[in-house]
Formats: sequence, C-alpha cells, structure tokens
Amino acid sequence: MNILVTGSRGQLGSELLELSASCRNHRFFFYDLPDLDITRSDQVESHCRNHEIEVIVNCAAYTAVDKAETDSAMAFKVNRDAPAILAACARERNALLLQISTDYVFDGTSSTPYRESDPTAPLGVYGLSKWEGEERIRQIAPAYIIIRTSWLYSLSGVNFVKTMLRLGAERPELHVVADQIGSPTWAADLAAAIVLIIDRYKKDLPYGATFHYSNEGVASWYDFARAVMDLAGVSCKVLPIESAHYPQIAPRPHYSVLNKSAIKKELGIEIPYWRDSLSAMLQRRGMSDV
Repeated sequence: MNILVTGSRGQLGSELLELSASCRNHRFFFYDLPDLDITRSDQVESHCRNHEIEVIVNCAAYTAVDKAETDSAMAFKVNRDAPAILAACARERNALLLQISTDYVFDGTSSTPYRESDPTAPLGVYGLSKWEGEERIRQIAPAYIIIRTSWLYSLSGVNFVKTMLRLGAERPELHVVADQIGSPTWAADLAAAIVLIIDRYKKDLPYGATFHYSNEGVASWYDFARAVMDLAGVSCKVLPIESAHYPQIAPRPHYSVLNKSAIKKELGIEIPYWRDSLSAMLQRRGMSDV
C-alpha cells in the first residue's frame, strides 16, 4: 500500500521512517514542512493524488502546550483544521486516516486508567484543539483510527528524556514534579503498533475506532526523571516537588494513565513496560553516540 506520513521529522515520524525500511509490502512517503503543509487542502490533495495514497498517518501536531494558550489560532489550525482536511482527502480517496491524539483530552481527575469511552474534558487549548481534531475526523472520515498516547519520547525532537539528559549533564541536582501521574511512551513502540494496524487495513480490524496506547506501568515525572538518570548513569540528583512549586501557563492533568486493553486485544500484542523501553532507547542512543 501507499502510505503518506506527515510530520516526518518529529518523534513518531522519525521512528516510522526507521521502521519503513523493513516494511516491504508498503511504500511510504514521508513529508514535513516546508514540503507539505497539512493546513492547505491543495497541497494535501496533490500529494495524495500524485502518490495514490491509501493510508494517511498524521504525526504532525502543534505540541507546545504552554505556547498554545497565547497562540490558540495556530494550535487550532494545526490540531483541528488540518485533520479535517486530511479526513476529507481520505474520504475522497477511500483511504484510511490514522490520527495521533493525546491524553490531554482528559482533565486528570480520574483515579483509574482512562478508557476510550470515558468523558473528555480538556483543561487547556492544546487538549481542546486535539479533541476537536478528533471530532472533525469522526464527522468526516468513514475509515479512521484515532490513537491517544502520552508522554512521548524518542531520540528525535524535543522531549522530556532528552531535556533531562541535557540538564543532568549541566547541573548537580534537579527538582521535578512528583504529583502528576502518567505512562511514558517510547515512540518506537507506538510506531510498531501503527505498522501492525496498517498491515491489518482492509482485513479484520474495525475502522472508525479510538484506541489508547502508552507503555505499560505508571510513573510520576519525578519517577521518570530518576529512571533516566539511573539508566543513563548520570550522577545528577533528582528531588521531588509539587506542581504548585513549578507553575506553568497551561494546566496539566494530574492523572493521565490510559487503559490499553482494547488495542492489546485487537492487535494481540504485549506492550513493553515503560522502564524497559526507556532502557532500550538509551542503549540505542549510546550506540549512536559511538
């Protein structure tokens, strides 16, 4: 199949690019700005037509959570309006649209992992823009899969793991929030799940569905930072603080653990434990630094 991947230089897009070399049954077309602006319908339609696209994987997003509060027009343009454009193109071509969404569609007041059917209540512009993007897709695209994920990290782009490694090398100690709970997700693991979904296209997977995917297990940002330092062999001391002592412009959900039973059952997969995946990512980083 012919597959268009947007946001190809981001965390998830880069991991899909890495995997694509071994996917001999598919032809991948990777695009990012300035070669493809997904907020322009003419560019989206042209690329889909020229490459006879059968699957669109939208890894592009406006992810600057704090900046979105003052740059809401751009956040909604990228996270809501662009998915609507992609959905219309997918409908026109009878293609599958695979959209990446976020745990930020929930308000974080739950005490048990969020299921796909749980009520959404975004706290800030970023979460709201992603939620409205989901809704546009549901209204327009007949064949879609929405995957909500959380705390994504990889060797590419800007993310928590890379920030901790940089700060850990610069400072003797760091203070990290300990009262926000979620599940880290290695982008390579999510990319592998996406390839499985693509392989099942037009076979036996239900389309018009929402799934949750993150690595197994639960952690606070403090736990996550401690694990980064421990596994990377960085001597920086990590100390816990409350969110109130680390004010941010946009509100964060205090609990955003995702229930993954649906995607595990549907794909027949075991999802790696977050600390194991973090270790694998850091080992890959070490090999790439040699």
